[in-house]
Amino acid sequence: MSACAGPKYTVDDGRKVDESLLTQIRAYGDGERAVRPAIARSAELNDPDCSRQWELPFAVATSQSWSADERVAWVRGLGVDERLTVIAVAPASPLEVGERIVQVDGVRPDQDPERVSWLLVRARDFGRPFQIVTSAGRSVRIEPFEVCRGYARFVPPNTPRLQDYHWLLSLHSLEVPQAQPTPDEALWLVLWTQGLSEEGGLRMKAFDYGTRLVSTLYNLVTLATGLKGAALAADAAMKAAQAAATKVASDVLRQELIEQARNFAIQKLRESAADTADRLARQQVVSVMQRAATNRGDLTGVARVAATVFDRADAWALQRMQKLGANPLAGFTLHQKMVERGLAANAFALDAERLAALAKGADAQGLQDQVVAILQGLRPQEIEAALARMPLASAPKAFSYVEDSDVDTGPFSRGLIDALLEMPVQSGAAR
Repeated sequence: MSACAGPKYTVDDGRKVDESLLTQIRAYGDGERAVRPAIARSAELNDPDCSRQWELPFAVATSQSWSADERVAWVRGLGVDERLTVIAVAPASPLEVGERIVQVDGVRPDQDPERVSWLLVRARDFGRPFQIVTSAGRSVRIEPFEVCRGYARFVPPNTPRLQDYHWLLSLHSLEVPQAQPTPDEALWLVLWTQGLSEEGGLRMKAFDYGTRLVSTLYNLVTLATGLKGAALAADAAMKAAQAAATKVASDVLRQELIEQARNFAIQKLRESAADTADRLARQQVVSVMQRAATNRGDLTGVARVAATVFDRADAWALQRMQKLGANPLAGFTLHQKMVERGLAANAFALDAERLAALAKGADAQGLQDQVVAILQGLRPQEIEAALARMPLASAPKAFSYVEDSDVDTGPFSRGLIDALLEMPVQSGAAR
C-alpha cells in the first residue's frame, strides 16, 4: 500500500509529442554526452595560466515543471522523468547514465528535484568530496575535479538557438550537437570556452549582468538544464536578446541577398553541372561565414563584449590541443562541419577574420597544407577576398575586433560601450 501511495513519474505512453522539441531534447543529450568526457580531459592540463572552477564527472537533467506532453518527450528523448537523472558521464564517473539522484549529503528533499539540484551545485562549488544516494538506494561518493574557469553548457531544448557567453559560463546553441563533434572537436569546444573566460574575463566583468545571473541562470544551467527555472531564464534571455539586438543585415539588405541568390541560381543553370557544384560549394562557404559574422554582431550585453575576444579564445584552444595529444586542427574540422550543414548561429562557424587569424596560428605550427585540405581546397585568403566583394562585408555595422587591449581603442569599442550603457538594466539582468 505504501508503494501505491508513492509518487508517480511520467512514462512514455506513446502519445503524440512536439517533434521539434523531441529533436532538440535529443540534441541536448548528444551535446552533453560529447562534452562531459572532454571537460574531464581538459583537467589534465593543470594549466597554471587560468582561473579555476570545480566540475562534476556527470551531467543531469529533469522534466520537473514541464507540461505533461513535454514530460513524455523528455522520457522518450533522453529517459528523463521528474527526478534528477544522469544523462552523461565522464570516463571516471561513479554514476551511470540513467541513474536518478534523490539525496545529497544526507539531505533528501523528496519530490523536489530543483532543490536537490541546488544542493548539488553547492556541494560541487565547495570542491570537496560529498555523498549522494540514487533512487535505487545506492550510495556513491562524488569527487569534484578542478578545471579552468568557464563552464561549457548547452541551452535548454525550448530555446535551441539561444547563445550566451560569460566569463563564468557559456551557453552554446543546439546547432553545435547537430555537427556530431568528435572527441577532439568536443575538447576544442571546452578549451575554447575556457579560453574565452580567461582572455575576455576582465573585459566582460566591466559589463556584468549583476547578481541575477548568479542566482538564477548560472546555478541552474551549470548543472541541470531542464529545470523550470533554467527554462524560464532561457526564455527571458531569448526575449531580451530579440528585443535588444541590433541587426547587422537590414530588411533591404536581406532582400538584396535574396535577389543575388536568385540571380546566382539562374546563372548556375547555364553552366556545366560540375562547375555549378564547385561554385555552389564555394557560395555555401561564403554564405555561412557571412552569417557567422552577422551572428556575432547580433549578440547583446556581456555576450557582445565576449564576441570581441572570440579570436583570442581560438588561439587559446589551438595552443592547448597539442599539449593534450589532440588534433590541433579540430577547430577547423568543426568549422567545416558547420559550413557543410549551413549552421551559423553558434560560436564555431568561423567568420573570415577569425578563420584568417586561426589559420595564421596553424601556419606557425607548419600545418598550412592540412588546413587547406580541411577547407576543401579553399584558402582563407580566397574566402576573405570573396567576402570583401559581397555587400555585407562592407555594411556600416560590420563587426570588427577591438585591438589587443582591454581599453577603448577605436570606434567599435566606443560604440559598443555607448550601446551597452543605453541598454535597460532589466534587459541585462534577464540575460
